[in-house]
Amino acid sequence: MYPRDHTTKWFTGQGLWSDVNKLEWDDWHWQLRNRLLTVDHLKQEMQLTQEEEAGCSSAKQKLLIAITPYYFNLIDKQDPDCPIRKQVIPRQQEQYIAPEERLDPVGEENTMPVEGLVHRYPDRVLFLVTSYCASYCRYCTRSRLVSNAQEYDFHPDYERAIKYIEHHTEIRDVLISGGDPLMLPDRKIEMLLKRLRSIPHVEFVRIGSRIPVFMPQRITPELCRILKENGPIWMSIHVNHPKECTIELKDACERLACSRVVLGNQSVLLKGVNDDVETMKSLSHRLLQMGVRPYYIYQCDLITGSSHFRTDPRKGIEIIEHLRGHTTGYGVPQFVIDAPGGGGKIPVNPTYVKEIRENEFVVRNFRHNEYIYPFSTEALVVEGCSS
Repeated sequence: MYPRDHTTKWFTGQGLWSDVNKLEWDDWHWQLRNRLLTVDHLKQEMQLTQEEEAGCSSAKQKLLIAITPYYFNLIDKQDPDCPIRKQVIPRQQEQYIAPEERLDPVGEENTMPVEGLVHRYPDRVLFLVTSYCASYCRYCTRSRLVSNAQEYDFHPDYERAIKYIEHHTEIRDVLISGGDPLMLPDRKIEMLLKRLRSIPHVEFVRIGSRIPVFMPQRITPELCRILKENGPIWMSIHVNHPKECTIELKDACERLACSRVVLGNQSVLLKGVNDDVETMKSLSHRLLQMGVRPYYIYQCDLITGSSHFRTDPRKGIEIIEHLRGHTTGYGVPQFVIDAPGGGGKIPVNPTYVKEIRENEFVVRNFRHNEYIYPFSTEALVVEGCSS
């Protein structure tokens, strides 16, 4: 099934790399080896704006440049406002640090009992297993450690982290993230999943990855075998714009779904990228067509150098308001703010409850029509039934 709107490019092809052998193009190792990593490399393939050149010159101090050939093909080289371009090519605004911005905006460092393991919520942990990604998002919450541009020198201790999980029986949910965990070799991914699956109290294993979006070639038969044997695995991918919903991504998602992987999507609300209702509605529809449940829309975190990306949080509420009732409930994600300093994810919703009275709720629907739902605080007695 193909989209009815013009915002989605379903097939990318090899573009600038049309002379490359298809077997090489489809090899994720080739994609990694041929990433665009420098300003000079970018300038060979496109004309950068002055803002972009200035941003690239300072990227080594904040977050390195890396763009896979596959993802680079999605960029409109003639449009400086291209929503794909904005996400991965640095801009001069990254050099400005607003007073409210922080290197660790959501307080992960204060809740790390072991390096790389964040234990903030009672029953779950965040397991950071690498500092590298296939491509680098310019608004990355973990830019302090991702790519090591800021010399964080991140060295996760897998053994200590797993021992911690084993000894804390309240942990039932482990989210593997990074960096991007699918950057690891297959054998390491298999080792981590098998170790976690062997812990009796771990019921729920999740992976957070943008690899399917940046490099769908990584979703190989061998990786799918590993995921299937250790499934079910819950995976949150990270798609921000309908242009990222290509046939290649759709095929990768289908391979994952056939490997006992349950797929959801996390988007970040970004100014000039997806901060409007129609873009987000189109994105939700494309995701559902790929078998991916829209899960979260995040308010952009207060990471240093991100003020040009952040929107008024009321924009997120407006988007949810115009999705609810106007598309299937499966297509309505939860808008959340990851509270600064470590408070965790806080849902932010339009207000549908107008008033709570003693024995009734006054509520409204998506058309702003009001309804009264009566209820009794006394136990219900069903005629004809006895206890």
